[in-house]
Amino acid sequence: MANFRRNHSGGGMSGEMLTKFGLFGVIFAIVFFIYTPSENDERIELPSPSDVVVSGDPNAFAAFLPSSHGEVVYHKFYTLSYIEKDEQPEWVAYEMTRDQLNTKHVPRSNNFRDDPLVTTKSASKWDYKRSGYDRGHLAPAGDMGFDKTAMSETFFMSNMSPQIRHFNGGVWRELEEQTRDWARKFKKIYVVTGPVLKEKPLDVIGKNDVSVPAAYYKVILDYTDPEVKGIGFVMPNEVSDKPLQDFAMSIDDVEKITGINFFENLTGNGDIEAIEKKYNINQWKFSKKRYNLRVKQWNLR
Repeated sequence: MANFRRNHSGGGMSGEMLTKFGLFGVIFAIVFFIYTPSENDERIELPSPSDVVVSGDPNAFAAFLPSSHGEVVYHKFYTLSYIEKDEQPEWVAYEMTRDQLNTKHVPRSNNFRDDPLVTTKSASKWDYKRSGYDRGHLAPAGDMGFDKTAMSETFFMSNMSPQIRHFNGGVWRELEEQTRDWARKFKKIYVVTGPVLKEKPLDVIGKNDVSVPAAYYKVILDYTDPEVKGIGFVMPNEVSDKPLQDFAMSIDDVEKITGINFFENLTGNGDIEAIEKKYNINQWKFSKKRYNLRVKQWNLR
């Protein structure tokens, strides 16, 4: 993976200027030599999706997209891989930024509808009717409130997965809100979310036989300086009183559970592979107040 660096260049200097700044140049060269990291130093140098994204370009997140076992569908503000057999995506991927979250949010659209870009046809909102399961957003509406189109896109049925109500409105909701907190804190993060389709489903619903996943995952990459880091979560599709930290794991561990290579196109990049292998829970601050709110209120609704 090429490093993204600015190339500074300028015009020539006169002899007088060279003499004037000669000593300074020598000092700068010495300092630069001493403090420039060697090849043995640990450095994380990854492009952000913003560096490789052109809005509306179908290949926008090509460098960051996971491996796919289904049909890759490119929407304007997120990308997904749709699995026809399970009638839902195996992953939904997008960038979330502080600026987006701090923008005045548009109203929630609630326009649940089929996804016209899924060639095999997506699940229908009627598949969920009287099923007892929520239409669980994988790219949450709360992440996409900065733009009318972004908000609308989250209500495609290709972005839905059947979730137990107190899971969707409980521990999953807490993780979604916590993820937004991290986007505000770290400025930009890259998020991949989906169901664990390798496990036997809890149920099947609707005329389209939509699988009800036994578990869900979320993978988060913070690629901003100075601490580039990653973390993963896998949690059962059930009500839970456990803190979010109990579900945290390395991205490598999430890959083993899901069978997905989350940064397939960056394989061989030592930096990303180091991030995938381990995580430091102390780098990710969790809201104790929100946890208490979930246990005492959300789980009881």
